[in-house]
Amino acid sequence: MTRAEQGNETAVVEFIILGFQSIPEVECMLFVIFLVTYFTTLSGNLLIMVLVVTDHRLHSPMFFFLGNLSFLETCYTSTILPRMLASFLKKKYVISLNGCFLQYFFFTGLAGAECCLLTAMSYDRYIAICKPLHYTTIMNGRCCLQLAGVSWVNGLLASAIVTSLMPQLTFCGPNEIDHFFCDFAPVVKLSCSDTHWIELVTFILASLLTLPPFLLTLISYVCISYTVLRIPSSTGRHKAFSTCSSHLTVVTLFYGTLMVVYLLPKPNTLGDLHKVFSVCYTVLTPLVNPLIYSLRNNNIKKALRTALNKYMFFDKA
Repeated sequence: MTRAEQGNETAVVEFIILGFQSIPEVECMLFVIFLVTYFTTLSGNLLIMVLVVTDHRLHSPMFFFLGNLSFLETCYTSTILPRMLASFLKKKYVISLNGCFLQYFFFTGLAGAECCLLTAMSYDRYIAICKPLHYTTIMNGRCCLQLAGVSWVNGLLASAIVTSLMPQLTFCGPNEIDHFFCDFAPVVKLSCSDTHWIELVTFILASLLTLPPFLLTLISYVCISYTVLRIPSSTGRHKAFSTCSSHLTVVTLFYGTLMVVYLLPKPNTLGDLHKVFSVCYTVLTPLVNPLIYSLRNNNIKKALRTALNKYMFFDKA
């Protein structure tokens, strides 16, 4: 283990990611599952991005945000899964402090951006259902770009603030992170310096980045539900609900798993169970998002059929 001397203390300059080493009997099976999951997630999200860009029927605000979400999920899962897969192949997976902080920066920034982006998507659905006559005026290209840009900037800026504070912590050992990636709690737990100030800053920023977007999303869907229930025909109600059911499912999965992980007791209380819950929002959510949208959205299915027909046509030619 590489160490650097600082006065009377020995400062850790690298961490060991333990991953799922506590359950070695299933490591091979987990490696195969996560490898398949990674390639499936990349394929699904990349397919949605290609369809949104190439098919003119998907050139609308709703699919613009969906393309952004797919790109975000691709980056998000690529921040976690490649290093997790590498940890299965090595008995001792070592990561430098800077590498750990960089992973945390992208992971947190993308998670925060997703909170804001899901809110922007719920606002789009609110305008489409509750104010349909003003939809094209409000949700113009400039508004969509601003909402997407603010989502990305908010997430990455909040993450940059916390990440810039982490190198000021001193790590004297042990240097083993009992997790499969560099999350805030297991990393800060290893510090031998005072962590109250960085925990306070992180709590404030996390609250600002998750609670307001969650409440705005919740309010949007309350208004949407109220408007839809007032539609006289059952066909109209079904059509209105179907346009936002996919997004509502994604929101429920994302916030549900996020709350389970961070509102439960400390990781050292739950051990491996905490890792299992973490897998839900870091691995499974990016996997099921493209499946939910592709299976429940008729426009996506039509665009996919068109793309397949064109490919088959050129293939035969």
